[in-house]
Amino acid sequence: MRIHKIAVIPGDGTGPEVIREGLKVMEAASKKFGFGYEKTVFDYGGERYLKTGRILTEKEIKGLAKFDAIYLGAIGHPDVKPGILEQGILLKTRFGLDQYINLRPVKLYNAAFCPLKDKTEEDIDFVVVRENSEGLYKGLGEFKNKGTKREVAIQISHNTRKGVERCIRYAFEYTKRRNKRKKLTLCGKTNVLTYAWDLWQRTFDEVARQYPDITTDYAHVDATTMWFVKNPEWFDTIVTDNMFGDIITDLGAMIQGGMGIAAGGNINPEGVSMFEPIGGSAPKYTGKNVINPLAAICALGMLLENVGEIGAANAVETSVIKIVKTRLKSLSAGKMGYSTQEVGDLVVENL
Repeated sequence: MRIHKIAVIPGDGTGPEVIREGLKVMEAASKKFGFGYEKTVFDYGGERYLKTGRILTEKEIKGLAKFDAIYLGAIGHPDVKPGILEQGILLKTRFGLDQYINLRPVKLYNAAFCPLKDKTEEDIDFVVVRENSEGLYKGLGEFKNKGTKREVAIQISHNTRKGVERCIRYAFEYTKRRNKRKKLTLCGKTNVLTYAWDLWQRTFDEVARQYPDITTDYAHVDATTMWFVKNPEWFDTIVTDNMFGDIITDLGAMIQGGMGIAAGGNINPEGVSMFEPIGGSAPKYTGKNVINPLAAICALGMLLENVGEIGAANAVETSVIKIVKTRLKSLSAGKMGYSTQEVGDLVVENL
């Protein structure tokens, strides 16, 4: 029997609640599809930080590298200053494990939950490939004359040829495997950010010559947000940098029905990857059994695909689609018509 070693980080807020439902689905899928798994739960998050002052050590990062995949609930605590946990756990994990791709499927499962007029499930089905280890999120910069009227804050967007090329190449390969419209759009800002995006555009054009079967085009990031709303059917796969990817994927979540259904993966194609719902810890819903677990369950589906359990991954998505189409009144917390636990049970029943 195939055995997968899974690191589980339930995290903060509603994270443990949605992870509980995801693990319930994994248990059912493992029995149905004949694979095994060993899960190890870690307490990384806001509560541990408040008790011990610890975020994530280098030793702990090396420990996570020994697993086949990481399943994350949420990071973010209302009693911890913004940025501490995000930089000390999320970004540290992504950078430390070289998870250089953030993969965000944007797929509408039920047109009734789409805020866009007259758009169908066929219109919203694309993927954003976001560079996940460089750019403005590298944390480079400085203050000059801090605290004075002459203060200057410098934030550096750090882009390397290696980092840009491996992201773009991954996007071309993903577009090829996806085998839908075979179209890859570069989303950037070449008219203003002339250094970073000169590098991105040149690299994109060079790599594109190696994929003659893939259609390519370019869109400024501001235009991309406009087309997400007006003509999302134009997109198949999009590749972009860290900052722009962070922004446009939240808009993508809204047009696919909301944060309750939005899942993502932090991918190291040669190492260990991490999968999570992208909606955050939602502390106001903690313990109320009303949060939507489907984003976490969809993240579990991505995890299963990543470790090679394709049949199980497809079954999870099919089950989610079925209950989104036929059972739920809404994808928003407290409005689904079912509790968090009941939604997890529905997914299991329909596997």
